[in-house]
Amino acid sequence: MAEFFIELFSEEIPARMQAGAAAQLEGICAQALKPLNIDVKQTYFGPRRIALAAEVALEVPASAVAERGPRLTAPEQALAGFLRKHGAAKEDLVQQGDFWVLNKHSPAQPAAGFIAATLPDLLAKLPWPKSMRWGSGGEFAWVRPLRRVTCLLDGAVVPFKLGPVGTGNQTEGHRVHGPGPFEISSAAVWEETLREHHVIATPQERRAKIAEGIEEAAAKLNLTVAPDEGLLDEVTGLAEWPVALIGRIDPEFMELPPEVRELSMKINQKYFALRDAAGKPAPYFAFIANLVAEDGGAAIIAGNERVLRARLSDARHFWSLDIKAPLITLLPKLEKITFHAKIGTQYQRTIRISELAQLIAAKLAPQDAEAANLARLAGMLCKADLVTGMVGEFPELQGIMGGYYVAHQNAGQTQGSAIGEAIRSHYQPKGPSDDVPTGTVAVAVALADKLDTLREFFIIGEKPTGSGDPFALRRCALGVIRIILENDLRLNLHPLLGKAGPELFGFVIERLRVKLRGEGKRFDVLDAVLAAGEDDDLVRLMKRVEALEAMLRTEDGKNLLAAYKRAANILKIENAKDGPHEDAPDAAFFSQDDERALAEKVEAVALAPLLAAEDYETAMSRLATLRPVIDAFFEKVTVNAESPDLRRNRLRLLARFTGAVNQVADFSRIEG
Repeated sequence: MAEFFIELFSEEIPARMQAGAAAQLEGICAQALKPLNIDVKQTYFGPRRIALAAEVALEVPASAVAERGPRLTAPEQALAGFLRKHGAAKEDLVQQGDFWVLNKHSPAQPAAGFIAATLPDLLAKLPWPKSMRWGSGGEFAWVRPLRRVTCLLDGAVVPFKLGPVGTGNQTEGHRVHGPGPFEISSAAVWEETLREHHVIATPQERRAKIAEGIEEAAAKLNLTVAPDEGLLDEVTGLAEWPVALIGRIDPEFMELPPEVRELSMKINQKYFALRDAAGKPAPYFAFIANLVAEDGGAAIIAGNERVLRARLSDARHFWSLDIKAPLITLLPKLEKITFHAKIGTQYQRTIRISELAQLIAAKLAPQDAEAANLARLAGMLCKADLVTGMVGEFPELQGIMGGYYVAHQNAGQTQGSAIGEAIRSHYQPKGPSDDVPTGTVAVAVALADKLDTLREFFIIGEKPTGSGDPFALRRCALGVIRIILENDLRLNLHPLLGKAGPELFGFVIERLRVKLRGEGKRFDVLDAVLAAGEDDDLVRLMKRVEALEAMLRTEDGKNLLAAYKRAANILKIENAKDGPHEDAPDAAFFSQDDERALAEKVEAVALAPLLAAEDYETAMSRLATLRPVIDAFFEKVTVNAESPDLRRNRLRLLARFTGAVNQVADFSRIEG
């Protein structure tokens, strides 16, 4: 095996595109060089390069392949096309059965020639999210102008051209600390020499250096770094030789909401927010420079502080304007914002959310009329910040800013605090790690927002498909599930789903199945409980599911399930012969003690009152007591007795047994 190395060196590649491009490069090489048994060892990406190191065979081995052509009776045009495709003559063909066959013999081919012939066309098609045409004729497209292509096989250059750029054995280091080209002979030499020229080639090492650098710099001031994995990934793609520095935030800007300040720093400047010893926002920021400054970074820090001052001045301007207008005065502007052409405006949506939030709050806290009224007001105001200057500048702050504006305009008022928190949190949870809203008012508005989205899109037929979910309805449904379950809310869903009712409830249950599957739990038990007639109270549903799942993990539970399936199979077969055996068994026909014992135990379990009282643990314990008597019944009793009366009576007894079990769940839906 020989080392294969390729580096594509260009002008600055956007950070968000680098990892994807490196993955595409790996896929292209793996496909193109498969005949060389390629074994990829490492991919690299950074601000100005993507690269790959691998091992390949020194040649493509000789091969013989039989290509079946047209039938012997096919038109001459078909045969001519086949020969043209394979560059063959008719004399090269042999007859096999009813077909012409071309036996192709390919001699061994040196790896270098194979790479040069195969790879360039595929590399030229590397799918950048955005690219630019450049070169003398503008015929070549790449993310940014391509400057060098290094392609080596065992240290020797593999000659080919990618667009207007020919391959070589040279690359370049840091623009400031290591300018100019230098030669390389292997991946190890490339990586080592780049380091000497102030470039860390591996993204994993750069990321770790950035994380450690900002943490160490912050620790010198007794500060910590606010976690932000996404920003860390992005900054990793911006610096070849990262150096961590700390800047100061002017005190006047610390009065801004922290989300405003920190989002402006992150989005516009790629700065990291810092926390003091108490975990509160500190008047400092961390950032990464791409060079080692002779003055220790003083000029760089001053420049970044100056830029941040301008950015935060803009944010403070939006804040000072927005707080002057009470949110309720902004509602008419929502009439000009279309939520969806078939659904209506954001103003119409706030009316629906308001009414639904009031209804939900009344169901959750029937004795608390104030909560229902606050939920109505919060629902009406929850989208008003969409027309504020701050959210126009930073759409990521929608909801959050509305909460701040209400709190500021109703300072010291308990009602304003509840409404503000409901507006702030009504988009939550936005992802699987996001917290859910808590408190009656906040929960009611968040549920109303998501349920309105779900039912309105279902009504107009815009439902998720296997290929897409453009309106994030799956996330909405999962949010509804998490809010209900994590707050232990006793809430019936059907009355809240409107015209989309049954179909939408099925969609929510499907998301619950997916959630359980992702958590490693048994969703077949959920299906079994639903089939038994469980209603739309998700908390009650999951309590029953969890109790049944726990019982099925015991030996009694496993054996009871096996006995149930055996009884159900017998009944299925025998019912097909002479109809269902639904009547109660007649004790007069019991001829064995095991029949009597089973009949008595089935009547004694009395599950209905326990299920109605939601005492699922006791219900499952009682259900498990059926296990020994049903086992004994199958061991000692012949169900298909010669006497028709005995046979019929025993089938009725089995039907009574399965019926008792089915009060808890349809065990036929549970996997063995």
